[in-house]
Amino acid sequence: MIRRLGSVQAGSSPVLYQGSAQALCLLDTATELLMVRRDFRAALETCERGLESVAGLPEQEDLCSSFRYGEVKAALCIIGIQALAELNKWRVVLEWVLQYYGAPEKMSAKIMQMCILLYTKVEESSIILESGGDWLKSPANQSLPGFGTVAELYLLHVLIPLGRFTEAESLAGNSAAFSEEQRHLALEIVECKREESRPKSPPESSQGEDSTNSTDPNPVTQRFQAMVRLLHRSVLVVRKGLYSFPFQKVALAAVLLYLLLLRTDPTLPSAFPWISSLLQMFRQMWDAMFAPYYRANISH
Repeated sequence: MIRRLGSVQAGSSPVLYQGSAQALCLLDTATELLMVRRDFRAALETCERGLESVAGLPEQEDLCSSFRYGEVKAALCIIGIQALAELNKWRVVLEWVLQYYGAPEKMSAKIMQMCILLYTKVEESSIILESGGDWLKSPANQSLPGFGTVAELYLLHVLIPLGRFTEAESLAGNSAAFSEEQRHLALEIVECKREESRPKSPPESSQGEDSTNSTDPNPVTQRFQAMVRLLHRSVLVVRKGLYSFPFQKVALAAVLLYLLLLRTDPTLPSAFPWISSLLQMFRQMWDAMFAPYYRANISH
């Protein structure tokens, strides 16, 4: 690759081409270390040496017939980002890139796309929120070929997941990165995600059931429940034949006490759970007293 540099152009500094040759050589080495040898730490160190070698070169100066300063620098950063991700050092990726670019708006479109995708994959989109916004607001970046892709990734993978729906609407509605059809689709997506994020109130029927089935803290109600439980235990004693017990009278008295003490209209829906539980207790009492006799008669 160094041979492709050819002869030094007239009036150009030999130091410039020496630095460009070194950067291209280190780029090839870093690519081989990352993709072939899978030595991520060595690939990262090689990228850092390559970035240091081009640090003093003018940005628009041709390094060779097919490479420019910005492209070589971006290529070295992309290899470095991949190496950091493989080393599980994704938290420092943005900080690592900014030490070579200085500000987010000076990063290339490809690097910004990689950063957005990386932090989306690890579900840490908030890290790139501010830097991505600064990059999109820069007038110099709005004419770049990759501006539309960055705007789309930023809207779908940063603003919407973080609940920044107003900013997403502003980006979709005012940005020149989207066509009219894309803008309409983006606004529909934003509105749909906003509706999904709103808390849904439970149905009225379920609320009514919860209120009727909730425990009544009334002390009179608690005493009545204790009395019914005592009645149930007494019936169990009757079954064992310890003493006689007027079941029908006590059952009638329990119903009357329920209606008098709680003052509940049996026809109201709110009384249904209480009546149902009381009926269930009476059924249990009935089974405890008379079920053995029915089983005995059936067996004969």
